[in-house]
Parts: sequence; C-alpha cells; structure tokens
Amino acid sequence: MIIIPTSTEHLLAAAARNNAEWCAAVSRSGHFRDALWCSPRRTPPLYPDAVTLTPGATAAEVLAGVDTAAPGCSVKDSFAALDLTSAGFEVLFEAQWIHRPPGPSAPPTGRLEWHELEAPGELAAWETAWNGGESTGLFHEGLLREGIVFLAGRDGSRITAGAVLSTGGGVVGVSNVFAHDAHDHADADAAWAAALDAAARHWPELPVVGYEHGEDLDTAARAGFTPLGPLRIWLHTA
Repeated sequence: MIIIPTSTEHLLAAAARNNAEWCAAVSRSGHFRDALWCSPRRTPPLYPDAVTLTPGATAAEVLAGVDTAAPGCSVKDSFAALDLTSAGFEVLFEAQWIHRPPGPSAPPTGRLEWHELEAPGELAAWETAWNGGESTGLFHEGLLREGIVFLAGRDGSRITAGAVLSTGGGVVGVSNVFAHDAHDHADADAAWAAALDAAARHWPELPVVGYEHGEDLDTAARAGFTPLGPLRIWLHTA
C-alpha cells in the first residue's frame, strides 16, 4: 500500500527519497541508510554521491559514505541543514523543492509533438538533445525497464524538449526538464505541461514533486508548482 504524503514535512521527505531513488537508478550504485543514500564510488557527472533523506542526517554520516579522495564528490543536502565547509566542500548552488497536488492537467499546447520513449535506442537521441549535443550513455536502457518515463518533444524529427518522470516515496518526481529552442517561454511551459499531463495519466493519485532554481523555478511556478523548502548542493573542492 502506497502512503501518499500530504503535509509539507512529509512531502519534503518524499521528494528527497524520490530523488535519491532516481539518482540510484541512474548511477547503478550506492545504498540506502536510514538518513541518506550514498555511493562509495564516484557517480556520473551531474549526479550526487549522497542525498540526505532526513533533516537529522549528520555531516559525519555523509562523509562516512562517500569518497572525498577522488575529485568531484558532491552531496545533495536535501534540507539545507548541513555545514560541510570544514570537510573541504563549497556550496555549488541552492534550489527549492517544489510540489503540485495530484489531479488532472491540461495537455501541452504549441508547435511540439510529444511522446514517451519506448525503444532503448531512443535514449541516445534524447540524451543528445538534453545535454546539447552529445550522448555518453548516462541514461542506460535499464531505466525504461524500471518504469521511468522519458518524454520527448519533437520539432519535426528533432527532439528539442523533454522531461523525466519517476516514482518513489509515494510521489512522482519530475526532473531533467529542458527546452532548448524556447520561444517566449512557450516550449519550456509545454515541457512542464507535458510532464504533468503524463503524471496525471500514469499516476493520477500521486502528488508531483521536483526541485528547481532560477528561471526554471519561475517556469515551474507557472505550471502550478509551489515551493516546499530549500536544498543545497555541496561540491568537494579541497
């Protein structure tokens, strides 16, 4: 039985858990402890080596679960509660967890045609569009077998926008939202609308969460998301 979170406290915990499960799926490494998910070996670029799951997670617990000897260790401080400066970390950026209640959503409008990836071979083209020109195999085909939804917005035969949906923690997580050829925010708005439309079709009873900052946070707000609380990304620089 899925317990659907409703309070801000429970939604924050669910968002952190959902994101940790997504990071674990992409990284194909790590393990869950009571207070965090962590990987003792370096995770792929842009993905953290640890994600805290409770505001009570300590710096000692985080540091015990990651490798700071090799360059590039990063930590997702899900509740903006840690101070890792004495361990050689700096804050890379801060963001906001966001939330939208479950329920119907208007389908995307505009010039793009939207579909869900089905064949593993489509992932390379999706990743090439997502990162602006190169596929490194970051999004492996096993992700499709795990029920994770990759959305692609096409302008003709070319993917120019997309998003990812994943479940876990009693919520639907939206991540990796992009729109490279946005005109007056229309394509970016369409990407969020497509994500919400797919979430409502696949999991109509579940809240939708994610995290964003800067202009992307403004775009999510236009789609009906509200802030839940802050998070920080720490990068080991010493």
